[in-house]
Amino acid sequence: MLTLPLSFLQRPAAATTPRPWLLVLMHGVGSNEQDLFSLAPQIPDRFHVLSLRAPFRMGPGSHAWFDFSIEPNGERTINEEQEAQSRALVAQAVESAAEQLGIPPERVVVGGFSQGGIMALSLLLTRPALMQAGLVWHSRLLPQVVPLTAPADALRGKQLWLSHGTHDNVIPLANAQAIAHHMAPLPVTVTYREFPSAHEIRPSELAATVAWLESLSTTPTAF
Repeated sequence: MLTLPLSFLQRPAAATTPRPWLLVLMHGVGSNEQDLFSLAPQIPDRFHVLSLRAPFRMGPGSHAWFDFSIEPNGERTINEEQEAQSRALVAQAVESAAEQLGIPPERVVVGGFSQGGIMALSLLLTRPALMQAGLVWHSRLLPQVVPLTAPADALRGKQLWLSHGTHDNVIPLANAQAIAHHMAPLPVTVTYREFPSAHEIRPSELAATVAWLESLSTTPTAF
Protein backbone atom coordinates (compact mmCIF):
# COMPACT_ATOMS: atom_id res chain seq x y z
CA MET A 1 0.00 0.00 0.00
CA LEU A 2 1.49 3.33 -1.08
CA THR A 3 1.86 6.10 1.48
CA LEU A 4 2.09 9.53 -0.18
CA PRO A 5 1.76 13.18 0.93
CA LEU A 6 -1.15 13.72 -1.49
CA SER A 7 -4.45 11.85 -2.05
CA PHE A 8 -4.31 9.63 -5.12
CA LEU A 9 -5.82 6.85 -7.21
CA GLN A 10 -3.69 4.10 -8.69
CA ARG A 11 -3.76 1.31 -11.24
CA PRO A 12 -0.87 -1.10 -10.79
CA ALA A 13 1.18 -2.27 -13.75
CA ALA A 14 0.42 -5.77 -15.04
CA ALA A 15 1.81 -8.38 -12.64
CA THR A 16 3.78 -9.97 -15.48
CA THR A 17 5.72 -6.75 -16.27
CA PRO A 18 9.42 -7.44 -15.59
CA ARG A 19 10.45 -3.76 -15.42
CA PRO A 20 7.40 -1.58 -14.85
CA TRP A 21 7.25 2.14 -15.48
CA LEU A 22 5.51 4.79 -13.38
CA LEU A 23 3.20 7.41 -14.88
CA VAL A 24 2.16 10.16 -12.44
CA LEU A 25 -0.74 12.34 -13.62
CA MET A 26 -2.02 15.71 -12.35
CA HIS A 27 -5.44 17.20 -13.09
CA GLY A 28 -6.34 20.78 -14.05
CA VAL A 29 -7.72 23.50 -11.80
CA GLY A 30 -11.17 22.82 -10.36
CA SER A 31 -10.97 19.07 -10.92
CA ASN A 32 -9.71 16.08 -8.92
CA GLU A 33 -7.79 12.81 -9.16
CA GLN A 34 -10.75 11.01 -10.81
CA ASP A 35 -10.38 13.12 -13.96
CA LEU A 36 -7.16 11.84 -15.54
CA PHE A 37 -7.51 8.49 -13.78
CA SER A 38 -10.32 7.83 -16.26
CA LEU A 39 -7.59 7.53 -18.93
CA ALA A 40 -5.86 4.67 -17.08
CA PRO A 41 -7.51 1.87 -19.13
CA GLN A 42 -5.89 3.32 -22.27
CA ILE A 43 -2.39 3.54 -20.77
CA PRO A 44 -0.05 0.62 -21.60
CA ASP A 45 -0.20 -1.97 -18.82
CA ARG A 46 3.54 -1.83 -18.21
CA PHE A 47 2.86 1.51 -16.49
CA HIS A 48 1.82 1.85 -12.86
CA VAL A 49 -0.60 4.78 -13.17
CA LEU A 50 -0.87 7.23 -10.29
CA SER A 51 -3.33 10.15 -10.36
CA LEU A 52 -2.73 12.82 -7.72
CA ARG A 53 -5.18 15.25 -6.11
CA ALA A 54 -4.06 18.87 -5.80
CA PRO A 55 -3.73 20.04 -2.17
CA PHE A 56 -5.85 23.22 -2.27
CA ARG A 57 -9.61 22.69 -2.02
CA MET A 58 -11.84 25.06 -3.99
CA GLY A 59 -15.14 23.30 -3.32
CA PRO A 60 -16.69 19.80 -3.28
CA GLY A 61 -14.56 17.61 -5.56
CA SER A 62 -12.76 20.72 -6.80
CA HIS A 63 -9.06 21.27 -6.19
CA ALA A 64 -6.15 23.41 -7.42
CA TRP A 65 -2.37 23.30 -7.35
CA PHE A 66 -2.36 27.07 -6.76
CA ASP A 67 -4.69 30.06 -6.91
CA PHE A 68 -4.38 32.48 -9.81
CA SER A 69 -6.10 35.54 -11.20
CA ILE A 70 -6.33 36.98 -14.70
CA GLU A 71 -5.84 40.73 -15.06
CA PRO A 72 -7.98 42.80 -17.48
CA ASN A 73 -5.02 42.81 -19.92
CA GLY A 74 -5.00 38.99 -19.88
CA GLU A 75 -1.91 38.70 -17.71
CA ARG A 76 -2.01 35.94 -15.11
CA THR A 77 -0.75 36.29 -11.56
CA ILE A 78 -0.33 33.24 -9.37
CA ASN A 79 -0.07 32.51 -5.65
CA GLU A 80 3.66 31.77 -5.71
CA GLU A 81 3.72 30.36 -2.19
CA GLN A 82 1.04 27.78 -3.06
CA GLU A 83 2.79 26.85 -6.32
CA ALA A 84 6.10 26.27 -4.50
CA GLN A 85 4.32 24.23 -1.82
CA SER A 86 2.53 22.08 -4.42
CA ARG A 87 5.72 21.57 -6.41
CA ALA A 88 7.52 20.34 -3.28
CA LEU A 89 4.62 17.97 -2.45
CA VAL A 90 4.55 16.59 -6.00
CA ALA A 91 8.31 16.05 -5.97
CA GLN A 92 7.97 14.23 -2.66
CA ALA A 93 5.07 12.12 -3.98
CA VAL A 94 6.91 11.15 -7.20
CA GLU A 95 10.12 10.27 -5.37
CA SER A 96 8.30 8.35 -2.64
CA ALA A 97 6.05 6.41 -5.04
CA ALA A 98 9.00 5.40 -7.23
CA GLU A 99 10.95 4.30 -4.17
CA GLN A 100 8.07 2.30 -2.67
CA LEU A 101 7.33 0.64 -6.02
CA GLY A 102 11.01 -0.05 -6.73
CA ILE A 103 10.91 1.88 -10.03
CA PRO A 104 14.06 3.90 -10.90
CA PRO A 105 13.79 7.51 -12.16
CA GLU A 106 14.79 6.27 -15.64
CA ARG A 107 11.33 4.67 -15.88
CA VAL A 108 9.26 7.54 -14.42
CA VAL A 109 7.03 9.89 -16.46
CA VAL A 110 5.33 12.87 -14.80
CA GLY A 111 2.45 14.48 -16.66
CA GLY A 112 -0.59 16.67 -16.38
CA PHE A 113 -3.34 18.63 -18.06
CA SER A 114 -3.64 22.43 -17.88
CA GLN A 115 -2.56 23.48 -14.36
CA GLY A 116 -1.39 19.91 -13.77
CA GLY A 117 0.73 20.24 -16.91
CA ILE A 118 2.27 23.39 -15.44
CA MET A 119 3.31 21.33 -12.42
CA ALA A 120 4.73 18.53 -14.59
CA LEU A 121 6.77 20.94 -16.73
CA SER A 122 8.00 22.80 -13.64
CA LEU A 123 9.11 19.53 -12.06
CA LEU A 124 10.92 18.37 -15.20
CA LEU A 125 12.83 21.66 -15.38
CA THR A 126 13.67 21.97 -11.68
CA ARG A 127 13.97 18.33 -10.51
CA PRO A 128 14.90 16.32 -13.63
CA ALA A 129 16.66 13.65 -11.54
CA LEU A 130 13.22 12.40 -10.44
CA MET A 131 12.13 11.33 -13.93
CA GLN A 132 12.92 10.30 -17.46
CA ALA A 133 10.19 12.32 -19.16
CA GLY A 134 7.48 14.93 -18.78
CA LEU A 135 4.04 14.88 -20.41
CA VAL A 136 2.35 18.27 -20.83
CA TRP A 137 -1.17 18.68 -22.25
CA HIS A 138 -2.68 22.14 -22.92
CA SER A 139 -0.48 24.05 -20.53
CA ARG A 140 2.00 26.87 -20.08
CA LEU A 141 5.42 27.65 -18.61
CA LEU A 142 5.55 29.65 -15.38
CA PRO A 143 8.07 32.51 -15.64
CA GLN A 144 8.69 32.08 -11.90
CA VAL A 145 10.14 28.61 -12.53
CA VAL A 146 12.59 29.58 -15.30
CA PRO A 147 15.29 30.91 -12.91
CA LEU A 148 15.06 27.65 -10.94
CA THR A 149 15.85 25.46 -13.98
CA ALA A 150 18.43 22.73 -13.36
CA PRO A 151 21.80 22.88 -15.18
CA ALA A 152 21.74 21.66 -18.79
CA ASP A 153 23.72 18.52 -17.88
CA ALA A 154 20.97 17.44 -15.48
CA LEU A 155 18.40 17.74 -18.30
CA ARG A 156 20.47 15.83 -20.86
CA GLY A 157 18.65 12.79 -22.25
CA LYS A 158 15.26 13.75 -20.79
CA GLN A 159 12.15 13.71 -22.97
CA LEU A 160 9.02 15.84 -23.18
CA TRP A 161 5.63 15.26 -24.78
CA LEU A 162 3.98 18.61 -25.47
CA SER A 163 0.55 18.90 -27.10
CA HIS A 164 -2.14 21.55 -27.36
CA GLY A 165 -5.42 22.36 -29.06
CA THR A 166 -5.45 24.90 -31.87
CA HIS A 167 -8.83 26.16 -30.61
CA ASP A 168 -7.96 26.19 -26.90
CA ASN A 169 -9.70 29.28 -25.49
CA VAL A 170 -8.59 28.68 -21.87
CA ILE A 171 -4.83 28.50 -22.41
CA PRO A 172 -4.15 29.83 -25.93
CA LEU A 173 -1.97 27.83 -28.35
CA ALA A 174 0.75 30.51 -28.17
CA ASN A 175 1.58 29.18 -24.68
CA ALA A 176 2.49 25.74 -26.03
CA GLN A 177 4.55 27.32 -28.82
CA ALA A 178 6.34 29.39 -26.16
CA ILE A 179 7.18 26.19 -24.23
CA ALA A 180 8.58 24.59 -27.40
CA HIS A 181 10.63 27.73 -28.08
CA HIS A 182 11.93 27.78 -24.50
CA MET A 183 12.91 24.09 -24.63
CA ALA A 184 14.68 24.31 -28.02
CA PRO A 185 18.16 25.23 -26.68
CA LEU A 186 17.94 22.69 -23.83
CA PRO A 187 19.24 19.10 -24.21
CA VAL A 188 15.70 17.66 -23.92
CA THR A 189 14.05 15.67 -26.73
CA VAL A 190 10.72 17.40 -27.33
CA THR A 191 7.80 15.85 -29.22
CA TYR A 192 5.44 18.71 -30.04
CA ARG A 193 1.98 18.18 -31.55
CA GLU A 194 -1.02 20.43 -32.21
CA PHE A 195 -4.57 19.07 -32.46
CA PRO A 196 -7.80 20.67 -33.80
CA SER A 197 -9.40 20.81 -30.37
CA ALA A 198 -10.37 23.14 -27.53
CA HIS A 199 -9.26 22.81 -23.87
CA GLU A 200 -9.72 19.03 -23.80
CA ILE A 201 -7.97 15.76 -24.58
CA ARG A 202 -9.68 14.27 -27.60
CA PRO A 203 -9.21 10.61 -28.62
CA SER A 204 -6.71 11.49 -31.39
CA GLU A 205 -4.51 13.41 -28.93
CA LEU A 206 -4.71 10.63 -26.35
CA ALA A 207 -3.86 8.00 -28.97
CA ALA A 208 -0.79 9.98 -30.07
CA THR A 209 0.29 10.42 -26.44
CA VAL A 210 -0.13 6.70 -25.76
CA ALA A 211 1.95 5.89 -28.84
CA TRP A 212 4.69 8.17 -27.45
CA LEU A 213 4.50 6.40 -24.07
CA GLU A 214 4.76 3.06 -25.89
CA SER A 215 7.87 4.15 -27.81
CA LEU A 216 9.41 5.61 -24.66
CA SER A 217 8.95 2.42 -22.69
CA THR A 218 9.91 -0.10 -25.37
CA THR A 219 13.10 1.43 -26.77
CA PRO A 220 16.18 -0.79 -26.44
CA THR A 221 17.92 2.04 -24.51
CA ALA A 222 15.24 1.99 -21.81
CA PHE A 223 16.71 0.98 -18.46
